[in-house]
Amino acid sequence: MKINKKIHIYLMSVVFAIGMTSCIQDLDIEPIDPSTVQTFDEQKVFTKVYASWALTGQQGGAGDNDIDIDDEGRFSLYRTLWVSQELPTDEAICAWGDIEVVTMNRSSFTSTNPALKGLYARLYFVVTIANHYLSETADMTGEEMPTKRAEVRYLRALAYYYLMDVFGNVPFTTVVSAEPPEQIKRADLFQWIETELKEIEPEMYEPKTAPYYRLDKAAIWMLLARMYLNAEVYTGTAKWNDAAIYAKKVIDSPYQLATKYKYLFMADNAGTIDGSTVNDAPKEIIYPIAADGVKTKNWGSSIFLIDATRTDGMPTWGTTSGWGGNRARATLVKKFFPDGNVPESDDLTIQAKDDRALLYSTNRTLYITDVTKFKEGISVQKFWNLRADGGTTSDIEFPDMDVPFMRAAEAYLTYAEAVIRGASPIDGYTALQAVNKVRERANAKQLISVDKDVILDEWAREFYFEGRRRTDLIRYGHFTGSNYIWDWKGGVANGTPLSSHLNLMPLPADDLNANDNLTQNPGY
Repeated sequence: MKINKKIHIYLMSVVFAIGMTSCIQDLDIEPIDPSTVQTFDEQKVFTKVYASWALTGQQGGAGDNDIDIDDEGRFSLYRTLWVSQELPTDEAICAWGDIEVVTMNRSSFTSTNPALKGLYARLYFVVTIANHYLSETADMTGEEMPTKRAEVRYLRALAYYYLMDVFGNVPFTTVVSAEPPEQIKRADLFQWIETELKEIEPEMYEPKTAPYYRLDKAAIWMLLARMYLNAEVYTGTAKWNDAAIYAKKVIDSPYQLATKYKYLFMADNAGTIDGSTVNDAPKEIIYPIAADGVKTKNWGSSIFLIDATRTDGMPTWGTTSGWGGNRARATLVKKFFPDGNVPESDDLTIQAKDDRALLYSTNRTLYITDVTKFKEGISVQKFWNLRADGGTTSDIEFPDMDVPFMRAAEAYLTYAEAVIRGASPIDGYTALQAVNKVRERANAKQLISVDKDVILDEWAREFYFEGRRRTDLIRYGHFTGSNYIWDWKGGVANGTPLSSHLNLMPLPADDLNANDNLTQNPGY
């Protein structure tokens, strides 16, 4: 298939001159000669499976792209996931004129959308690299091999989870082959991921015992909890009790909420790994996607989160660039200011009485009349290349802030929603207690009651701009239809209903043309 051309070239000829250090904390990449054929290097390929979530190619910031697509940083895994999960929702809107941005803003995406093509290809690159690693190590022995294979299987399952979530029925294979893969039903893929995660759980590190940047059992529990919370969407059958059970396992694990919300999104959020004795974000971050201004230069992970939300005149954010793209829709801001009265301020946290309101309103408007004007709309200053300890960062262009891709706060809100929807409380722990635990860290007013809608708003306040909102809205039945309208929904200033077929995004046209086994999602 065209978009995976490079994947097949790499795998079929065993071209794995990746040139990476053996330490997972140093995910830097050195230039290579792509025509060089080398024997399988277990450690380098293991590292590459992790690195594929963080990096885009084999030459640092940009160069020798892992997939056959133009502008590799613009179409990194995390950036394309973020664009598809945030821009069509009530949280974010972007000023840029790139085709993938304009169509995502309007929820008018099609099978030729380059962001969807990039996301699809990146996720299948992870699957293919993982399949190759697992094939080559099947007969390898050694004390660490069962754990490393389990981690690779997890990362493959995580890639399939996002394919299932975004695209529904997708190509499925667990081997490296030149044959076009068959399409698997969404519910069947759900069952495969569920089984896979439970099989590998015994081989994973215990929570908080893995080397930093590597995964442990809490990542298993968190992904299972997330899947079960959305099980009714994926399979037609709700699994609220299972969602509560696995979320509670994370809550009861050594992972705890960081002391300050802002610490999670700062340049030293790897804590002692970054030489910080102040930032305790690693208490909470279950899966950090590594970023380092020197060792992991790329244009598509935390640099995108930081620079795309900034422009001249805003408080110093720690990098030399401000791209002036992504900012908040009015609907998101009103979750912190429900009366619609948003004061003009460099920092709205105090006025909102919620530490999570990392917003900037100076010379901004709440409502947007022209999507292309960045200063129409409240700016988000959630992500920083500044250190909590006041120290110096590695680089002033590329940030050190790891992407907190999976964190323990999710478990509290998952548990709360599952219980509100019908799960049995565990050990007497209530949904209200779980929500208030998250709000307590934010110094937000404690609630006296919760319902489904309150929790949906809490998902936004806690996780806005972190790349999950589309999934939450679909679970609530709010992404499409007319029962929840936000500003610029469907590309209309006051919002407009959306067709239900948009709950699934289209399979990329290139893959449909190349693989006769595939059927496009309805409505495209």
